[in-house]
Amino acid sequence: MDEGRNEMKLAMGRVILAATLLLVWSGAAARGQELSPDQARKDPSRSTALAQNEANRIQPATIESLISRESAVSPPNLSQPAPPPQGPVAPVLVKIGDLTTVEGVRENSLIGYGMVVGLTRTGDSQQTVFTTQTLANIMQRMGAQIPPATARVNNIAAVFVTATLPPFAREGAVLDVTVSSIGDAKSLEGGMLLLTPLYGADGQVYAAAQGPVAVGGFAAGASGATKQMNHPTIGRIPSGGRVERSLSFDLNRLSPVSLLLRESDFTTAGQITDAINSEFGHEVATARDGGRVDVNPEATGIKNMTALLAKVENLVVAVHRRARVVVNERTGTVVIGKDVRLGAVSVLHGGYSVQVSTTLAVSQPNPLSQGKTEVTPQTDVQAKDSPAKRLEIGEGASIDELVSGLQAMGASARDVISILQAIKAAGALDADLEVI
Repeated sequence: MDEGRNEMKLAMGRVILAATLLLVWSGAAARGQELSPDQARKDPSRSTALAQNEANRIQPATIESLISRESAVSPPNLSQPAPPPQGPVAPVLVKIGDLTTVEGVRENSLIGYGMVVGLTRTGDSQQTVFTTQTLANIMQRMGAQIPPATARVNNIAAVFVTATLPPFAREGAVLDVTVSSIGDAKSLEGGMLLLTPLYGADGQVYAAAQGPVAVGGFAAGASGATKQMNHPTIGRIPSGGRVERSLSFDLNRLSPVSLLLRESDFTTAGQITDAINSEFGHEVATARDGGRVDVNPEATGIKNMTALLAKVENLVVAVHRRARVVVNERTGTVVIGKDVRLGAVSVLHGGYSVQVSTTLAVSQPNPLSQGKTEVTPQTDVQAKDSPAKRLEIGEGASIDELVSGLQAMGASARDVISILQAIKAAGALDADLEVI
């Protein structure tokens, strides 16, 4: 029994020794060194150290496994465009009342001419003739006769007063009015609008306005130094107008009731028609075109027109927003909808600038030459053409990618407007481009 155990231990020792020699041999070969079996037997410490060093080294198999594992996750190819979105943009649930208006139910504009008094020397100047004439007429109505030429008007200002008469407004309802200077007044701050009649397009008086003017800015200055914030020559009078005459309009006379879409769209008109017919269970609405839907009040069974319109306006339809880009060249503002998509296009953008500068030089004549000293302008013209920058846009790119690319190019807001117009002309902008 003991002999069998001894033979087993001897066999295991031989296996361990053979494995150790194999590791030492492979490590020495990798470092360009060779260690014979006899040297290993003679110097066991050296063979053990080599084995430990070899165990601490990264084996070629391990390096290959790391390389294969890293290559399994390939980095993204930045040269390729981002994949287009899967499927169309999801529709938005919107009430019919937010998409349409009722034909005949509308607002009306009112306008009047009045006078703002109580200004602190910021009113019209003496050269504003109609201000002096208006002041003289007002004073004459009050029983005072003054020559218009002698009137001082720096504390008053002639203004136009505007307001909007909402539908179904009755006598006594209040309105917000806007006051705008039409002379050369510097500011309306602290002024009071005198009683002013407001006229409609038919020349009839529908409201009257009076009250203190609230200005969202100021203007101050002296000795040629001035500071101004916002527009002090325009102000508002909250609830400063009062309706004096109402517009007679009867909803019950509407047959059929026409719903006018705020933005004409055949798909939206069809969805509104389907939603109304589905609500009442039979055909009561008909889409006449992309901007009008007619509803038959008799077919709905609702006699009260107000209740019928309230029910129709609260119905919800799924609307696909129209992709649109709005640019304002005066202010450099660009508003781009989220649903805007771009086609594959390459943009090259560079800048060309011309700078003209004039320097005034003094030409001094020589002594006793009887010449004259004159100022001669010297004009210098410099033209600079910056190198063009390139931007690649893939098919179906989003607006975020376009904005990021243009910002990387260093494009300004006005450059973006020109680039968008060029992309639209190239047919790569899948949206309506509106310039305001």
